Amino acid sequence: MKALVFPGQGSQFVGMGKELYDSRKDIKDLMESANDVLGFDILSIMFNGTDEDLKKTEITQPAIFIHSLASLKVADTFGADMVAGHSLGEFSALVANGVLSFQDGLKLVSERAKAMQDACDANPSSMAAILGLEDEIVEEICAGISGIVVPANYNCPGQLVISGETSAVEEACEKLKTAGAKRALMLPVNGAFHSPLMQPAQDRLAAAIENTKFRNSTMPVYQNITTTAVSDPEEIKKNLILQLTGPVKWTQSVQNMIKDGALKFVEVGPGKTLQGLIKKINSEAVFS
Repeated sequence: MKALVFPGQGSQFVGMGKELYDSRKDIKDLMESANDVLGFDILSIMFNGTDEDLKKTEITQPAIFIHSLASLKVADTFGADMVAGHSLGEFSALVANGVLSFQDGLKLVSERAKAMQDACDANPSSMAAILGLEDEIVEEICAGISGIVVPANYNCPGQLVISGETSAVEEACEKLKTAGAKRALMLPVNGAFHSPLMQPAQDRLAAAIENTKFRNSTMPVYQNITTTAVSDPEEIKKNLILQLTGPVKWTQSVQNMIKDGALKFVEVGPGKTLQGLIKKINSEAVFS
């Protein structure tokens, strides 16, 4: 069985999508339609913008989504049986399995990005990558800190990102290093994605999702919140909303895809971050 996987924020790069844009008319048409949906020329930022331009959440998320769906047109998708996406990538996955149209998916991604940026601006906060420690220890230490700090991204065994109030994240980092973490790295983000601090953004996204048509899926999506195969549009909606304040359980999702028969993975979108994570989750995973 084959699984299509879609990356999230952090996989952007200067010049992203230009090669795809120049390769085929149907891809060019798809990408140009994004400018109409968004109401500004995002393609010029993707092709010619700086690193700093592309790091802005309201640019990053739509740019990665556009690149991923353009990449889908040239990817090895024949015989795909399941899809999954890391955080933002879940929206790309839902276009790939027919639940969302490209235009509706892009509108939701844009609204999500703006809402997350506003939440970050209203409440400056942080994230940190914790390396070389068991998930249970990270969970226990975070739970024992008085401020808001929670596990946010279960990326692969030995790599868990925490998220929350800056002071609480810093305190957690010190305690986690004492507990044996190889590294506890503050990340260059001004926001606590996938934490309770994203509640205002979740409320905004929920309203947009409820007003968007979700179709029946052509194949199950392994969602970040549940980690299991989901096909019902209403359940997909609910999980997509919960994702903003809940953790990205990527490790568990990949384990469940493999348990359910996934033998080959195709990463669709910029970079190869997910390949690296999946190899750490299961060294026998095959990619095409």
